[in-house]
Amino acid sequence: MQLKWRLSHVEGYLGLGMVRAAAAEFKLLSATERDTTPALALRVALCQEQHDWPALRDASIALVQRVPGEAGGWITWAYAVRRAESLAAAEEILRLAETKHPAEPTIQFNLGCYACLNGDLAEARRRVDRAIALDPSFRALAGTDPDLAALRSAPPAA
Repeated sequence: MQLKWRLSHVEGYLGLGMVRAAAAEFKLLSATERDTTPALALRVALCQEQHDWPALRDASIALVQRVPGEAGGWITWAYAVRRAESLAAAEEILRLAETKHPAEPTIQFNLGCYACLNGDLAEARRRVDRAIALDPSFRALAGTDPDLAALRSAPPAA
């Protein structure tokens, strides 16, 4: 079966929430096929759906090495590291990502979340405001994200 066809099956199963079927289909890929960038991107999505944080971290690192110009790989890498290792390690990744993607609102927003969790509400507010300036849809997320609870309950900056 052609690689493109098999990858479309994996993607379709993931889209339907059929994670086991997606994983089974992914296992049918040869080692050479699994080493392609499109397959690696689907492996990232599969690991995320499986909540396999160490595997997600490793796949995201490989994806960032191949496609450093895509901010999503960095964001997913930090997401996995936050869960597999620590908030501090995830923050390091996003600070590096920020140098390569300074206008990526998700990086700004996540750094704002990390700052809030670390008790630096001024930095959290600055980061979240920057994310909202870059993409106004982050305003709604800022109103519900549990990582920002302390920021929402803090008095407005003077």
